[in-house]
Amino acid sequence: MRDFGAVRGWFTGLQDRITAAIEAEDGQAKFLSDVWRKEPHEPLQGEGVTRILEGGAVFERAGVGFSHVRGPRLPPSATASRPQLAGAPFEAMGVSLVFHPRNPYVPIVHMNVRMLLALPEGGEPVGWFGGGMDLTPCYGFEEDAVHFHRACRDALAPFGDDKYPRFKIWCDEYFFLKHRNEQRGVGGVFFDDFSEGGFDPALALTQSVGDAFLGAYLPIAQRRRDMPYGERERAFQLYRRGRYVEFNLVWDRGTHFGLQSGGRTESILLSMPPLASWAYQQVPEPGTPEARLYSDFIVRREWL
Repeated sequence: MRDFGAVRGWFTGLQDRITAAIEAEDGQAKFLSDVWRKEPHEPLQGEGVTRILEGGAVFERAGVGFSHVRGPRLPPSATASRPQLAGAPFEAMGVSLVFHPRNPYVPIVHMNVRMLLALPEGGEPVGWFGGGMDLTPCYGFEEDAVHFHRACRDALAPFGDDKYPRFKIWCDEYFFLKHRNEQRGVGGVFFDDFSEGGFDPALALTQSVGDAFLGAYLPIAQRRRDMPYGERERAFQLYRRGRYVEFNLVWDRGTHFGLQSGGRTESILLSMPPLASWAYQQVPEPGTPEARLYSDFIVRREWL
């Protein structure tokens, strides 16, 4: 069986690099580090580190979690496309993050990279990868969306010209609020159940996506963090955060996997914003920046 020590080292190192960079960018708040371990009597075994920054100058809430867990049975969300592995023991590790900025002009961002290994009785281990990153602005800027998508494309370019177009469409289709008929944001890239070329090439692609995250997001945050805003922009930000909550709880497979497998609830829900709001049939005035978000940005389009 493959030694996963180096793989785990890359995941934990990625968490370290991202939290250090975000802490430096915020300049005020520090990440709290919550080291956890599942108890022997619990259905899921393993450990992880949840790092959370709250009340910062730039980030109202930023969570970056690492987990490495083992379980006796793959949950239904992991075997929907692999029914032959239903009920098999598994091992999973990954890093997941969501940042909720304070300034409404700085977009929300999500990134996740993960590995899942099924251990069927009497058979060879079956491993696959997933992940990606996507950008969710409350106020749209063309140059931000283009920069983010260009970074995604460049991270995938060494692995074939087909990867960015495929994963971009996959992202648009995945981060879609079906009950609202609405995209979550301007997209990015997303892939799941990925094992093309074998374990090592699939791992290398996943690592390239994770390593590209800071270059994709930090320049955008730096451009927007000091833009002036008022109560109107803040109210719209909280309203749009409500959509983020809806997606994560209703549609997100990662959230469902964690809850179905008996994962650690506090860590699974680190993606939730500190504040959010809902309003009945709120429609922005035509011609406003809020209306442009719907007409020009949270629609499926080519950014490059």
